[in-house]
Amino acid sequence: MEPRIDLLQNELGTKLAKRMFAVHSLVQQTGLPAATQNLVMLRASQINGCGHCIDIHAKEAAAEGETTTRLNLVAGWRHSTVFTEEEQAALAMAEEATRLADASEGVSEETWARAAKYYNENQLIGLVTLIAMINASNRIAVTLNQLGGSYEPGLMAATISS
Repeated sequence: MEPRIDLLQNELGTKLAKRMFAVHSLVQQTGLPAATQNLVMLRASQINGCGHCIDIHAKEAAAEGETTTRLNLVAGWRHSTVFTEEEQAALAMAEEATRLADASEGVSEETWARAAKYYNENQLIGLVTLIAMINASNRIAVTLNQLGGSYEPGLMAATISS
């Protein structure tokens, strides 16, 4: 399989990617921990089967100091001991918000209350926005057949900022 369109080699695609990156920059200003952001983006990308985004977020998280053990256990976070209660709440939110069609209520009141126990209103807005943006990114990358495996940490930020 070959990529259908290389988003970052297309003028409009680059503009759109820059706008999405700008939203992510705002999320970083909410106080939502960077490690939590990385875990959430990785988990949503796993659910959506986006190899391109899994590659990016696993490598970026590792470059930022995330451990191999935690990265390897993201898909099985419920059955591991390496995530904090706060991170588990964010991962639960990521799963339910990514799998909206799988549950009639979308994000459950229980999951929302669990997240609200650990995160303030700005952080919750950041978390919900982050989940929405990574889901959009996954859908773009999968539809355009962007492939995982060759990403180098820092490449996305360097490309978007140029």
